[in-house]
Amino acid sequence: METETATRWLTDAEQCAWRTHLDVSRLLMHQLEKDLQPFGLTNNDYEILVNLSEAEGLRMRMSDLATATLQSKSRLSHQITRMETAGLVRRVNCESDRRGLYAVLTDEGMETMRKVAPHHVASVREHFIDLLSPEALQALRESLRPVAEHLRGTRGKI
Repeated sequence: METETATRWLTDAEQCAWRTHLDVSRLLMHQLEKDLQPFGLTNNDYEILVNLSEAEGLRMRMSDLATATLQSKSRLSHQITRMETAGLVRRVNCESDRRGLYAVLTDEGMETMRKVAPHHVASVREHFIDLLSPEALQALRESLRPVAEHLRGTRGKI
């Protein structure tokens, strides 16, 4: 005999919070993507450029970059191919592991970051940061921290 667990439906307040979160997430990412379009970049492109620009030696193993950007290795490979064509990154063989590859930020990729980053930060400020008080930002950080920690743990990446 199967044990049936009662569904814990969302209360009106919980559903409102959840849907507001979804709405803000979708709308914000759409707006940030729109603001990157004049530079010929997508949110995924920009995230990869940020990760590489902050990495030691301006390079990351492809597998680590896939993990950092929440992309499958296959999807990241296609993304890197497009970015290689644009001259933003290049692939380099890993000296210690013949099967491993690094994605490396090119000089052109770094120049693109220098050019785009101020515009991206302005967009983040306009559409998110400056709309909230410092207290609201602190409360948001504190509220979302347990969710982020839980999800990182679910991925096996604490």
